[in-house]
Amino acid sequence: MWVKDMLDVSGKELRACLQDVGVMVFFIIVPLLYPLLYAYLYSREVVHEVPVVVVDECRSATSREFLRKSDATADLKIISYCADMEEARNLMHRHKAYGLIHIPAEFEKTLASGHQATINLYCDMSGLLYYKAMLSGCTIVSLDMNRDIQMQRLSGMSDWEKDVMTMPIENEYVTMFNPANGFQAFLIPAILILLLQQTLVLGVAMLAGTEAERRRAGTLILGHEYDNPITVLGGKAMAYLLVYGFTATYVLCFVPWLFGMPQLWQLPTLVAFVIPFLLSSIFFAMCISFFVRDRESCFLLFVFVSVPLIFMSGISWPSSNMPAFWKVLAQIFPSTHGINGFARINTSGALLQDVRIESLSLWVLTGIYFMLSLFIYERMYRSDKMPGAEFVIAMRTRARRKIRVAARAGQELIETTQRIQKVRRYRKEKGKNGN
Repeated sequence: MWVKDMLDVSGKELRACLQDVGVMVFFIIVPLLYPLLYAYLYSREVVHEVPVVVVDECRSATSREFLRKSDATADLKIISYCADMEEARNLMHRHKAYGLIHIPAEFEKTLASGHQATINLYCDMSGLLYYKAMLSGCTIVSLDMNRDIQMQRLSGMSDWEKDVMTMPIENEYVTMFNPANGFQAFLIPAILILLLQQTLVLGVAMLAGTEAERRRAGTLILGHEYDNPITVLGGKAMAYLLVYGFTATYVLCFVPWLFGMPQLWQLPTLVAFVIPFLLSSIFFAMCISFFVRDRESCFLLFVFVSVPLIFMSGISWPSSNMPAFWKVLAQIFPSTHGINGFARINTSGALLQDVRIESLSLWVLTGIYFMLSLFIYERMYRSDKMPGAEFVIAMRTRARRKIRVAARAGQELIETTQRIQKVRRYRKEKGKNGN
């Protein structure tokens, strides 16, 4: 019997979702379009060809070689050779360039004397990616030229001996699990997980707001059709899980594949991790939605927390540098554990035992939020099923109707009085004119 009731509740909840345009926007349209938008915006991964200006006060062969090699890198593009620093600053203030390379007049002379020379770099810090590209390009060029200068000074040695002297330990820079060393591969998986949670919360809260409005109007009485609140919670969770099973497949599998992002997950591991994430998000949304009084209030409660949740997850800012309060607060959100677990499964090919802490945390949150939802829902059931509750609700509805009727009658009385007064004034003025 309870299985039939649960399936009945699930079917009614699916119909309610399909008939509500606002819910369909959050359940279907937003998950369909937003991942494409975010992935497209970060599709270039890193910044290339950052426009920079140059002030070369040395004007020597070595300084020109440094600038030529810097311009040849993929990170920098020299757009102007300025006569002085003032001209270069004006170009940066007008955002024609985002960096400045200044070579002092004594650059060549310092190198020739065997001392360490200096090249000054200035960068527009309004974008940290510009600073990263400029520093990376100039560092690579300086290391290459340092090696050439050392080899020139090592006379009387073979080429092999010079290579050993200039670079005793050969190193190779490899970015594991992020070949492009860019933002898309590490940030987009976090955004996708957070998108699933936030759209689920907003959609469920909007449905709950509709139910709250119907309960206040007296058109919905909890427990009128189903006696067991567990049946209602389970049926609703089943409906949301069915919808977001397809949504999560599209968001977590198809979108990364479409934009060529790293995908090292194994299907059993991914499914075993996403299920507790979706369940914990569903019951978290249902628990929070009980505090929603109308359809619009959910936007004020949930939309603004998206950016803080990204930071609290530890994916964009290390959690080791967070205050203890924020680290503890982050544990109550399924997105925190979902982001960290999915990032490891998707990007580095972690297995379920490698993310067992995150997976266990999601199951614990599922149990906690289910019990909280059940407790709140039972209180609402008892309040609506108390002796005389239907009578009270009916009386409230009748009172509201009487108030509306009285308001219309009062308005009609006022309008009638105003018409009578106009007629009296008209007759009085007409009598004066007749006299």
